[in-house]
Amino acid sequence: MSLLLLPAVDVAGGQSVRLTQGVVDAEVQYGSPLETALAFQSAGAEWVHLVDLDAAFGRGSNAEVLAEVVGALDIKVELAGGIRDADSLRRALAIGCERVVLSTAALKDLSWCTRVVAEHSERIAVGLDVRIVDALGGTVAHRLVARGSTDDVGDLWETLAALDSAGCARYVVTDVSRDGTLGGPNLDLLRLALGASAAPLVASGGVASIDDLVELSSLATGTARLEAAIVGKAIYEGRFTLTEALRVTRETP
Repeated sequence: MSLLLLPAVDVAGGQSVRLTQGVVDAEVQYGSPLETALAFQSAGAEWVHLVDLDAAFGRGSNAEVLAEVVGALDIKVELAGGIRDADSLRRALAIGCERVVLSTAALKDLSWCTRVVAEHSERIAVGLDVRIVDALGGTVAHRLVARGSTDDVGDLWETLAALDSAGCARYVVTDVSRDGTLGGPNLDLLRLALGASAAPLVASGGVASIDDLVELSSLATGTARLEAAIVGKAIYEGRFTLTEALRVTRETP
């Protein structure tokens, strides 16, 4: 199975914006989220990864803009950003997207998360924003961090085990140190996560080149459970076009 690409539309203040390690570059805006999403659809995308950054950082909402985008598209939408409790989940599901991504902050209430993934099944993915830190004795710890804060939410592997037991349908895995940096995806982290969970994964963060997509496609071919990759800044900055990216991922054996 080929690697599915989810081009990202990150929305702040009603506009498509650029994000680096969770920080919005206010100097760089890409215009209408709807026009951006429609352009991705025209280029052949099967999905769009649509993010409400204001909701993610607790400074407002772009719900009306997001609903307009979802309603105008003929392709599937994965909706993310600030979905951390029952109210935000209800609002997100009501927009009509194919699935929503629970924020890592939601994992502060792990019992609620496990109930939600059991209830909604394929309509829920869980975001795992990972910070890799040096631990005692020269070991490495994989900690979950709430986006937009320094809040430590828990251990990646313990959380994965609990969510797997609840039947979580898929995870969106991000190395926060690479998100929006064009530094390449963290393949080692993805391999470890694939080894720890039976659920499909969506890779997020760091894609900078066609070569990165080839590597991710090869990993997907080898495991089958690396289902998709989110791409954003590399497209906006002209490192490659979505058309080129889709051709490579669909042709990589």
